Amino acid sequence: MIYIALLRGINVGGKNKIDMKLLKQTLEKIGMNDVVTYINTGNIIFSYKVISKTELSRILEKAIHNDFKLQIKVVVRSVDDIREIINAIPATWKNDKNMTSDVMFLWDEIDDESVLENLVIKPNIDSVKYVPGAILWSVDKKNITKSGKSKLIGSKIYKQVTIRNVNTSRKIYELMQAQKS
Repeated sequence: MIYIALLRGINVGGKNKIDMKLLKQTLEKIGMNDVVTYINTGNIIFSYKVISKTELSRILEKAIHNDFKLQIKVVVRSVDDIREIINAIPATWKNDKNMTSDVMFLWDEIDDESVLENLVIKPNIDSVKYVPGAILWSVDKKNITKSGKSKLIGSKIYKQVTIRNVNTSRKIYELMQAQKS
């Protein structure tokens, strides 16, 4: 099975520094195959036997702690999970000079559509949708200061997501598809 491990909060603002080459070696050492990292923010594509994503997260978190002495949360999604998320992103959503569009990958504990009830969403400014495993959020950059998205930082939910922009998310899916070939 092809998986993506999404690490939360590494190599951001000089904190929780992890070299991607060393991280790749860590995953290979614990039995992950075809390991590919993408950019420096903790996106690791690999193949492994079919086990629960929760168990896989625990294995990866333990290996990262053992090798890097860091407590890093890891969200694991299968290629099928990522396909569903990518297919739910409107084609017009981008991350560019005019628009900011993100995929907020959810921890399993809050992965339910009811999570939207706890967000500040400005209907005329924010475009937000739930898809199993993620919240999709887009806003025109000229309205970013009016967006409810800014209220997310520091919230309980914020601590239970790891965020990638839609461009990165689409590239991750492309790389996962390439491994399937």
